[in-house]
Amino acid sequence: MEASKVDGWLRQLGRGLLVARCLICAELGANGLDICVNCRQNLPVNLTACARCALPLPNPGVCGSCQQQVPSLDRCHAAFVYSFPLDRLVPRLKFHRDLAAGRLLADLLTESVASAQLPRPAALVPVPLHAGRLRQRGYDQALELARPLARRLKLSLRADGLRRTRATAAQSELDAGQRQRNLQQAFAAVGPLPAHVALIDDVMTTGATLYAAAAALRRAGVQRVDAWVCARVP
Repeated sequence: MEASKVDGWLRQLGRGLLVARCLICAELGANGLDICVNCRQNLPVNLTACARCALPLPNPGVCGSCQQQVPSLDRCHAAFVYSFPLDRLVPRLKFHRDLAAGRLLADLLTESVASAQLPRPAALVPVPLHAGRLRQRGYDQALELARPLARRLKLSLRADGLRRTRATAAQSELDAGQRQRNLQQAFAAVGPLPAHVALIDDVMTTGATLYAAAAALRRAGVQRVDAWVCARVP
């Protein structure tokens, strides 16, 4: 039996055995997801955004920053704006090993990508942690998002497509300029890779991490690099 069919059967079985509870308000979940109807309707969807960096904008287009300096990404899609409750759900996955939050974020990102009818890449490449940080944390949040996303959209997953070449300071502790310097030559692509890939990550803040990862992929010959993320910091 195909892996996607097995995954679908197991998900249906789980929905029948367990009562879904909203991870935001603890009310009953809806449609088999751990989010209720009310909280789902109030999610901060990133409706109009810069096509290049997903920065929320009043109208669709390209932001001034991307017009002045074209980023290494061809396109970035962020499902939501990084505000409540994304600013609670993402840290629960990223720092507190809350894989239930990760499953919900992956479900919501999958639906957002599918409904946006984005150009389909040949492979998904999760933004990797450095080996030392991965040992410390025990899991990679980007990979936890990318696995179900690739399975449900029937896309190839290249979890080995990028590696961190050196440990870097936590981006959350740095300003925009320091973030860029911190990530210079921090990634290396592991080929061969297809001509079109999409990077997967949880949240985009200044874009420094995704831009550095995309630059490494381009140096390896990838022609188009998109990014799909759960949320964008405005």
